[in-house]
Amino acid sequence: MPETTAVPLLEVTGLHVSISGREVLRGIDLTIHAGETHVLLGPNGSGKTTLLSTLVGLPGYDVTSGSVTFKDADLLAMSVDKRARAGIGLAFQRPPAVRGVRLRQVMEVAAGGSIDATRVDTIAEELDVAAMLERDVNLGFSGGEAKRSEMAQLLAQEPELALIDEPESGVDLDNIAVVGGAIAHLLKGDLASERPRAGLIVTHTGHILQFVNADVGHVLFDGRLACEGNPLDLIDDIVSHGYEKCVECALCRP
Repeated sequence: MPETTAVPLLEVTGLHVSISGREVLRGIDLTIHAGETHVLLGPNGSGKTTLLSTLVGLPGYDVTSGSVTFKDADLLAMSVDKRARAGIGLAFQRPPAVRGVRLRQVMEVAAGGSIDATRVDTIAEELDVAAMLERDVNLGFSGGEAKRSEMAQLLAQEPELALIDEPESGVDLDNIAVVGGAIAHLLKGDLASERPRAGLIVTHTGHILQFVNADVGHVLFDGRLACEGNPLDLIDDIVSHGYEKCVECALCRP
């Protein structure tokens, strides 16, 4: 694991979140330092997407208690756009289509106006989305194209904390390799900004870990972070014994 700094990049304490009156997250404690990549595992409906959506500030997620600080500032007090400007980016599991807005425009906005056309074109070539730059965002895109589009936007933004929701979902093996390479480049590579970046990646299959070296794995079970440990060890445990047995294993917190 990378050497940590005194102040965490992200610190989540006692976070409870409800959707339409139903409690989904039941006391999340999570600390991520700059330069760390964390992986979030868990069965369907355990709250993984809810956690990412809450951190980025999407509507419909009601924080009933707890706190979240980002770079030692109150994240929950920020609007969605201020969170993005502060350095948080999200790649959706199911990227939405946006009519009337071209991918090139979104990449330029994601970069805060600091990116030139050459840089946009370079990122697009790397992710094989050059032919889609003048198309409406994700409109009519295949699953793989939409995921590559999401990663192009993240690479343009260069967030200090990248939240990536199930990058393997709905894509074939070739696209997983492209997306995985982009994530690794974003989190561990040399981009225009030299700030150390951190990541929180949701995965069901663990295939993305063939391309991304993660530092810590967590199991989100029944709305709580029940386990943490080496990501590959956790995945092996889940495959062999299932989630319920995994949260009772030796990797669990006391």
